Amino acid sequence: MQTEVNAPRKEHLMSTDQNEMRARPNIVLVHGAWADGSSWSSVIERLQADGYNVTAPQFPLTSLADDVGRLRRVLALQDGPTVIAGHSYGGQVMTALGNDAPNVVGLVYIAAFGLDEGESLGGLLAQGPPAPALAHQFVDEEGFVWLTEDDFVNHFARDVDPVKANVLDAVQQPLSVSAFDDVMTVPAWKSFPAWYLVAQDDQALPPDAQRMFANRMGATTVEAPSGHLAMVSHPAEVVKLTETAAEAALAVNPVC
Repeated sequence: MQTEVNAPRKEHLMSTDQNEMRARPNIVLVHGAWADGSSWSSVIERLQADGYNVTAPQFPLTSLADDVGRLRRVLALQDGPTVIAGHSYGGQVMTALGNDAPNVVGLVYIAAFGLDEGESLGGLLAQGPPAPALAHQFVDEEGFVWLTEDDFVNHFARDVDPVKANVLDAVQQPLSVSAFDDVMTVPAWKSFPAWYLVAQDDQALPPDAQRMFANRMGATTVEAPSGHLAMVSHPAEVVKLTETAAEAALAVNPVC
């Protein structure tokens, strides 16, 4: 008799827990240039442990249009409100969604480009001397830009464990040179709330440029003592900001 009484209650509790997990916004992670989806591994593990549905697709990096197209296809697969977190060039990709992004409820920039209408990556980077991580970039015969091993390990991934930094360099994904000339149209951050993590020791995207992006988009901003690959070296801070964005989005866009 005792078992018969307790069993339905247990089922009810399990159903409640599952519903709470489904109620959380989806999270889509967008990697940047010279990286791939595996760069988010430590962040994915933590977000999944906290009950989030996480997707970290691979982007072709063949053009901004191709990358935005990939992101749209991934977003179409999400069931319910979705928060996008983008790193570096990944910020450019999610920004280029403009105001046409069904189910998107928030944007999280991790040491990422947040360009405004009429701006381009190349134009922005040309305003100052090359950052240490980009000082010796080179273009292959197919028109893709690569980082040298030394610049990747010692500057791009400067505060990452050297063994892991070399692994990340081994899976380095080049970016089409055309992406530097693509001009931003209406940016998504004018339509969706934004959060920004500034990497204070970034040697690829200057921290002051990051602060400028965050300030003009009115983003909720935090800073971390991190190099450019903050999601690798400081995953806890990245997860905390992403979950803060997800919780804020859930408060405004409750999921039944």
